[in-house]
Amino acid sequence: MQAWEGDAITLFARRHSENDAILEVFSKTCGRISGYVFGGTGRNKRAFLEPGQIVNIAWETKSPSFMGTFSRIETLVSITSIMHDAACLCAVKCACELLHDILPQEMEISPLFEATRILIESMAHDPNWPAIYVRWEAGLLAHSGFGLDLTECALTGVKDDLIWISPKTGRAASREAGEPFKEKLLALPRFLIDPDSQIETGDIADGLALTGWFLDRDVLGQGQMTMPETRARLIYALGKAGKL
Repeated sequence: MQAWEGDAITLFARRHSENDAILEVFSKTCGRISGYVFGGTGRNKRAFLEPGQIVNIAWETKSPSFMGTFSRIETLVSITSIMHDAACLCAVKCACELLHDILPQEMEISPLFEATRILIESMAHDPNWPAIYVRWEAGLLAHSGFGLDLTECALTGVKDDLIWISPKTGRAASREAGEPFKEKLLALPRFLIDPDSQIETGDIADGLALTGWFLDRDVLGQGQMTMPETRARLIYALGKAGKL
């Protein structure tokens, strides 16, 4: 018998039988893992299985060759408070889908778990949560081995006034050095370098374009996958709310 318990974030659930479900979570200590939830399609448990819930769970299996069972699921942070916000819901679902698509099974990545927890919790109280989401995608790139290099200008070595990113290398360029090539470069919003900087109009759009380019090409593309459709809905919802 193998068993563990701890905090996790629900990624998705699917019906397994008339009454049961299979739930996939991203756990702090065991990474991405699946298990049966008996009675998971019932009204009492269905709300626990929505994507983006932060939960404390108990999981067990009789053998490593069999899928385990979630014997206990307790909600720590519910997404109920953001159900009215289309952009928040799209962001949560997109993050969950990206984690499902990209993360290997049962690999502990506790810093990424904590970043995802912070992202979900921020949506209920921080109006700048879209910037946190963009930084979360940049972190996902880094954990996938394709982190952006924002330390210095790739052309001159200067560390100030970095406003461009090369779409080929993921390395930053300064305003002066990148100016002749700006039509071929991606915009680098300041908040990705300095989290305390003020968010300007267009920054979120630039940030999503930046992280989306590298996620699509270097991470999802490597596995013959495409960007979740919920990400396009997220961009639409943010634009409609005037948050791009």
